[in-house]
Amino acid sequence: MLYFAYGSNLNLFQMKRRCKDSVFLKKYLLKGYKLNFRSKYRAADIEKCKNSLVPGALFEISKSDEKKLDVYEDYPILYKKLYFTYYNKKVMTYIMVNKTEFRYPTERYLNVVKQGYKDCKLNFDYLTQALNKF
Repeated sequence: MLYFAYGSNLNLFQMKRRCKDSVFLKKYLLKGYKLNFRSKYRAADIEKCKNSLVPGALFEISKSDEKKLDVYEDYPILYKKLYFTYYNKKVMTYIMVNKTEFRYPTERYLNVVKQGYKDCKLNFDYLTQALNKF
């Protein structure tokens, strides 16, 4: 199955540790959403927003990888699943259930995300924009 990562799971080392079967396919820009950070965990989230883009990565993951991600993402309490299509293939990602106000991420978490942006060769402008807007 295809999985779209946009937060700490962009970090290829962490993703491989979490999901041993995962294979990074390519970077991908999700249209119609913007990046945010929220909840008591100060974690990444996406929300609908016209004319916005969220950079991320597409991974091929196994069923057992998905189960591990469900646990890590605290599905369905903290995150729920969102599906979209990419060339007629279903892609799964997670979005937060409760849209709390912006919370600046911890330095540790942000460093993991930044490394993921480097790993996947993503444009840091989107991350900077998400952090500076508030």
